[in-house]
Amino acid sequence: MDGPVRSRLASLSDFQFGAVATETIEDALLHLAQQNEQAVQEAAGRRGSFRETRIVEFVFLLSEQWCLEKSVSYQAVEILERFMVKQAENMNRQATIQLREKKEAQNWKTLKEQLFNKFILRLVSCVQLASKLSFHYKIISNVTVLNFLQSLGYVHTKEELLESELDVLKSLNFQINLPTPLAYVEMLLEVLGYNGCLVPATQLHATCLTLLDLVYLLHEPIYESLLRASIENSVPSQLQGEKFVSVKEDFMLLAVGIIAASAFIQNHECWSQVVGHLQSITGIASESIAEFSYAILTHSVGANTPGRQQPVPPHLESRALRATASSNT
Repeated sequence: MDGPVRSRLASLSDFQFGAVATETIEDALLHLAQQNEQAVQEAAGRRGSFRETRIVEFVFLLSEQWCLEKSVSYQAVEILERFMVKQAENMNRQATIQLREKKEAQNWKTLKEQLFNKFILRLVSCVQLASKLSFHYKIISNVTVLNFLQSLGYVHTKEELLESELDVLKSLNFQINLPTPLAYVEMLLEVLGYNGCLVPATQLHATCLTLLDLVYLLHEPIYESLLRASIENSVPSQLQGEKFVSVKEDFMLLAVGIIAASAFIQNHECWSQVVGHLQSITGIASESIAEFSYAILTHSVGANTPGRQQPVPPHLESRALRATASSNT
């Protein structure tokens, strides 16, 4: 095992829980909950997603090659997601204005080609920006980025690389320190430790990281199965799919699903206790936690959660999922 990989694994095993005062944890959890609520509200009506398997895999492999910690790879995916959504919205807005003013619209194929030709450069810029947010660990230099791009056949100058970073920053109004699901997972694990969870937080943490990778890589299949379960219909309507977009941005819901699935893998006898703790901490119904953990497990180890040994609950209980289910009636 080489040095960088060994040091990265060591950093994961050295992760400590229980070292922060409870008042600080309460404030941080409240702040995350408020951020999550805002993100869910802003996602309403948004269409499309760029968390595709090939894109996420590229970011993960690149982060691993550059020996970046896990949080950086998740941050890079989220920055890229927000940036690409902004680009798509801007293109749509531009086309709408041109149509309204009866101007000659720029060729849609040309716009897509422009976006496609710069995609790898933008993706790498997102990874580099994410690395700068975790400056205490490792920052990727411009020389490293340019050498990597050249190895793929993309020749760029340092000026073009800086312009690419600035383009991402301007598109997102310099708001790139985005919350990731990992922050929610680790915060909830911290609270579980104080609440007397029978499964050690450090033991759950490693499994949570693996499952979180899986959810990112199988984002669409997992959320599609969750949508079908919430409406009890194998063929969701377009309206139901659009309303479900906000659920995909609910990182608190994702975090409880990840932790519950990890608890079932580590010690299924303690699963109910963990779910009960998560429900009391977040206010998310146990049925919702069970459904999400089931979706994650069936796409990973193919196991059933205890919740699936009983009849499937008619609807998931989170607010966004109830709205989705009601549109089917």
